[in-house]
Parts: sequence; C-alpha cells; structure tokens
Amino acid sequence: MSPSLDDLPNLDAGAFRQPALQQLLPATRATHAPRILLLYGSVRERSYSRLLTEEAARLLRAMGAEPRIYDPRGLPLPDGEPEDHPKVQELRALAQWAEGMVWTSPERHGAMTGIMKAQIDWIPLSLGSVRPTQGKTLAVMEVSGGSQSFNAVNQLRILGRWMRMITIPNQSSVAKAFQEFDTDGRMKPSSYYDRVVDVCEELVKFTLLTRDVSNHLTDRYSERKEEAEKLEQRVSLRSL
Repeated sequence: MSPSLDDLPNLDAGAFRQPALQQLLPATRATHAPRILLLYGSVRERSYSRLLTEEAARLLRAMGAEPRIYDPRGLPLPDGEPEDHPKVQELRALAQWAEGMVWTSPERHGAMTGIMKAQIDWIPLSLGSVRPTQGKTLAVMEVSGGSQSFNAVNQLRILGRWMRMITIPNQSSVAKAFQEFDTDGRMKPSSYYDRVVDVCEELVKFTLLTRDVSNHLTDRYSERKEEAEKLEQRVSLRSL
C-alpha cells in the first residue's frame, strides 16, 4: 500500500522512497572473501601502528577476509604532486577495490598523525561517478606511547562519517604500545589484544552484512531529488 504524502507538502513525491525490508535482502550474495584495506600512520622503522595493522591483517585473514596493507612511504603531501603520482594511484585503486577498511594511527600531540591524514585526504569523495569509500565499512584503532587515549580514534570516526563510511561501533586504543609487542613485532596476549580480535571480528560481520546492499543503504532522497531536477533542466533545454 502506497503511503499518503498529503501531510508532507514540502516533500518531492517523485524522489521519495519508502524503505523496504526486501531491498535489504538481496536475492544473491557475493561469495568472495571480504576485501579489507588497512592504512597505518607512521613510517618509523619500528612503527607500532604498522605492527598493530599487521596483527589485524593476520586476524582478518584467519576470519576469511582478504586483507591488503598500504605502505605510506613515498606518498606525497596532498596537492604536493599531481594525482597521477604512482603512490596516489596505488592508494586510490586499493580504496576502490576494498569493501571495508581499517585505519590505525599513532596519537601524536593529541591527534592523529599527518601521515594518516594525508592518506585519507588523497582518497576523494568521488572519482567521476564512483565514490571510493561510500557505503563501505570502517574500523578505527590507535596506539599511544603513554596512557590510554581516544583522541585519534575519535578524529578517525569523524573522517569516516565525512567519507560516508559505515564505521563499526567497536574500536581499539592500545596504551604504552612499546610494552605490547615482542622483539619479533608480534602483539603480546592482553586485554588490548582481545579487543583487537573483537574489532576485526565485528568488521568482518558488518562487511558481510552490508556489502551487497551498500548501494541501497546510501541511496539518498536529497540526491535523487537533485538528479531529477538536473534531468528536468536538460529536457527543458532540448525542447527550446
């Protein structure tokens, strides 16, 4: 039964859609491993954000995902080089390939690092008609040298919203990270490690749940209305 829009005079009836459960239950589902891109925010030789990222990648692989880690070394500052720079093109190709992401930053001066922000800034909201991040899942993590903090993950969440991503509820913040990894760079058993497992597990679940319906989840009234208005203008111009 069609809804009555008589009480909504400001609504564009042609662009309005009533959310339907059936559209969230696709007839076919993808069977390939969830594709997860992992970014980290430090280029130090012993980078704890990289070590945490590598640990997360191992966990994601064990959970049936296909993780790929981007190495930020050599990535220029945003707008410092043309968009056809090889490291920029590599990052953008991975962003389009991915169905979900993990962003892991050190906390430096109470914030995420410039290296972390630069990677996100090089990923545009749109590439032609393609939006590389919209509707994709995101997990956020951070490492710090002192007591536990959530400044970096909070900032990463803001960026995830701005990039129109589905940021999962769980997150990880590893305090005194220098104590949490052994000489081989493997994370030691701890409550911090358990939380990382939780984050990876939740990310895979959300990715499996949403990847086949991300287009429907991100289909917006305002954008449908805007497209209808543009079409009307083109038709009007052709009739002149």
